[in-house]
Amino acid sequence: MDQKESLTIVSTHDKYGRCYLLNSASAQPKGTDATSPSQTLPTMLSDGPWNALRRESLQWLPEMGIGWYPVTENKYDEHYWKRYREMDRTPIGAKLTAMRVEMVSRYTKGQVIDIGIGGGRFCSAMPNVLGYDVNPSAVEWLRQQNKWFDPYKDPCQSATFWDSLEHIADPAALLCRVERFAFISIPIFRDCADVLRSKHYRKDEHIWYFTVQGLQRFMVLQGFKQVERTAMEQRAGRQQIETFAFERHA
Repeated sequence: MDQKESLTIVSTHDKYGRCYLLNSASAQPKGTDATSPSQTLPTMLSDGPWNALRRESLQWLPEMGIGWYPVTENKYDEHYWKRYREMDRTPIGAKLTAMRVEMVSRYTKGQVIDIGIGGGRFCSAMPNVLGYDVNPSAVEWLRQQNKWFDPYKDPCQSATFWDSLEHIADPAALLCRVERFAFISIPIFRDCADVLRSKHYRKDEHIWYFTVQGLQRFMVLQGFKQVERTAMEQRAGRQQIETFAFERHA
């Protein structure tokens, strides 16, 4: 790795938390010099501190508009399932489901797999929708409804990721199984500081953080192009959530 390809790691923090910014050396922030608390990535990898930092801090790629946090908890249990079942029964839950059904129906009448089913309302709202989840309670419900589908075993035509993509450790491993459309609702951020201040910065749940451009770049890398972007869920009362439709092009 030569000087142009090396990375700098800059620690930034405020009362909301800490974030490590990873930049190329050529894009090093103004005011950062040899005396600032930054090291090149090869140094961090060789002397060990990088592994310690990964366990406790948000890492942000400013040039990509993408952040990552090492979630270690697994809170997907019966209590989590019941909470989402209750949210599905609220007026906002009904409105969100109607909006999502309308959006998906405009693009496809074929098979759709709901990845991370929440409380199951979207799965119940469309006859062509099956579901996948890691919560044992959700899995049991899907099997009882004869709606269980494992996209890791078989590819699917289209998939929805309603508030779920940010929870998945390796979303690329799922997206590569989607042949037509991917629908995503997700918190969108301006930058790393915006993440640290947001109610959507959830260290026990959310692994991935995106700007609009960051999500678009990420999806291009997975072979998708954006065909729709909407703030419909914000109009339903949700803060900072945007919704996207992506179509496979490669």
